[in-house]
Amino acid sequence: MNISEIKLRGNFRSAIVTCCLKKFRNAFPARSSTGAMILAVFAGLFSLGSMAGEPESRVPGAGRGGTWAEGRILVMPNAGLSEKELAKILDEHGGKARKIGQSDLYIVDLTAHGSERAIAARLAHHPHLKFAELDYLVEPDFVPNDPQYGNAWHLPKIGASSAWDRSQGSGVTIAILDSGVDGAHPDLSSRMVAGWNFYDNNSITSDVFGHGTKVAGTASAITNNAVGISGVAGQSKIMPVRVAGTTGSAYISTIAKGLTWAADNRARIANVSFNGVAGSASIQNASQYMKNKGGLVVVAAGNNGIDQNYTPTTTLIAVSATDGNDFKASWSSYGSFVAMSAPGAGILTTTWGGGYGWVSGTSFASPITAGVVALMMAANPGLPNTDIEKRLFSTAIDLGDRGRDPYFGYGRVSAAGAVQAVISVTPALDIQSPVISISSPYPDATVSGLVPVNVSATDNIEVSRVELRVNNNTVAIDNAAPFAFTWDSAGSPDGIASLIAYAYDAVGNVDASEPVAVNVANGPVTITKDTTAPTVKIINPVAGNVSGRVTITINASDNAGAAGITLYVYVDSAMVASGTGNTLSYAWNTRPKDVPGQLHTIRAVAKDRAGNTSSASVNVNVVK
Repeated sequence: MNISEIKLRGNFRSAIVTCCLKKFRNAFPARSSTGAMILAVFAGLFSLGSMAGEPESRVPGAGRGGTWAEGRILVMPNAGLSEKELAKILDEHGGKARKIGQSDLYIVDLTAHGSERAIAARLAHHPHLKFAELDYLVEPDFVPNDPQYGNAWHLPKIGASSAWDRSQGSGVTIAILDSGVDGAHPDLSSRMVAGWNFYDNNSITSDVFGHGTKVAGTASAITNNAVGISGVAGQSKIMPVRVAGTTGSAYISTIAKGLTWAADNRARIANVSFNGVAGSASIQNASQYMKNKGGLVVVAAGNNGIDQNYTPTTTLIAVSATDGNDFKASWSSYGSFVAMSAPGAGILTTTWGGGYGWVSGTSFASPITAGVVALMMAANPGLPNTDIEKRLFSTAIDLGDRGRDPYFGYGRVSAAGAVQAVISVTPALDIQSPVISISSPYPDATVSGLVPVNVSATDNIEVSRVELRVNNNTVAIDNAAPFAFTWDSAGSPDGIASLIAYAYDAVGNVDASEPVAVNVANGPVTITKDTTAPTVKIINPVAGNVSGRVTITINASDNAGAAGITLYVYVDSAMVASGTGNTLSYAWNTRPKDVPGQLHTIRAVAKDRAGNTSSASVNVNVVK
């Protein structure tokens, strides 16, 4: 069957479904839970999926196999696991790790002839790894153009004109992670800022499939220019981040790279309109990375017409699609992971080559929501992203069952209500500290080698990071829940060691766990004469742009044993941290005015007991 046949059959089925849905809607009240349930069941029976090529069986969580990259997977080590120890774990499976930008996520290239699925499954249960998953290929979330809608009905539906009286998104940059954007389009050209092409690893971000231009126009087509259409946030900037090829599909690893880069280049919002991304641990981790830097990530829920059974997450905002009657679109995926809903059927937007057209899919419900977030951020630039998110949810038009439900999330987005809710709002004073405890190891335990350290941390708003200190040395920093560490006890001398975890929220409130004392028993390291300098490496950051709070991570080793190493961290000429052992971490805040937006040198120095010294350095550019 060729592509045109697939699309033809999809359109034919769509026509049948549309006819039947009208009868269902006449029989059941709008927004009723009974009607929504029957519509969802009906969609599932027809296996609507994404009618542009039926991709539902090829994405995470679809339950029928999948398409993933051959010869590579994705892993997330526990905070504190040294690069050397990670390499040992992966070497058992023929894997070599490549770090993704400034994040703690790794692409693992598998050199041996093994099953990616089997290796990922085994590594997912490793005590020193947070997760391991296949590098799935995900497809864009859109369905064929729907000619029955002849205007931009979605804008009055969400109250855009009322919102525009107070905000049009000025000063806010939205990263569009997609197939590129037609930067010459008359309704987009003046809003473009520099982006990056992670598919070809160059600066050419022109659209190679057409999907990205449609998504960008939905969010940010220029308003009030007597040309074409209006996007939701027509004065916001568009950062094109190309992650897809000429088929429109993208790998999870490429999207994760794009999110990390966008966060470090000061995008406030990222839109990801691909099927299946909401269920990816790697995408959730990259989204949390952006959230920790003050941004928000909005993703499409999917077009499979089924309950995806993804676990709810606070790392990103997953959006389902509604039609002109505020019904969930028949093809829209749903589930407890859905946080919001937005118009997604028959959306008028920009198309590549300077044109315009109507499109449908959660691909467009997502950027409509992203555009509303941009309006909110522009209306009150000083309001924290967590407050923006809270008010986005609280002002949504409640549909379906009261409160959050699996079809509409908190409700259908309201631009008018959301912008009104943030105008002149002063951030609430947060004086409540997080609550934190160490759940393992147990007090008085005898430990050796690599020790898993599990921490429970909660906050009234959100925990931004957890630091693990051993004998008052910060050995690792974890920036995303669940908070899990690997402590190499070889970095401490034999005897009693004290473990304390510190939890911080976004405004700096901090709380410490009760100390846990353990007995280190690695045995003595003997060496007759030490003339060999220790090795030291800066694991994070890598050379490139950084912003916000940057986790500096140092690894070191020595022939005379890690317990005898003293580590120092310098930013430019100032020493900012020191400690003993083989790992050291420091949270460097680049936000204050006394940290200029320019090139800075981070230097690590390691010194062993015999006085042998070595150093390493990396240059990073602080983006304000």
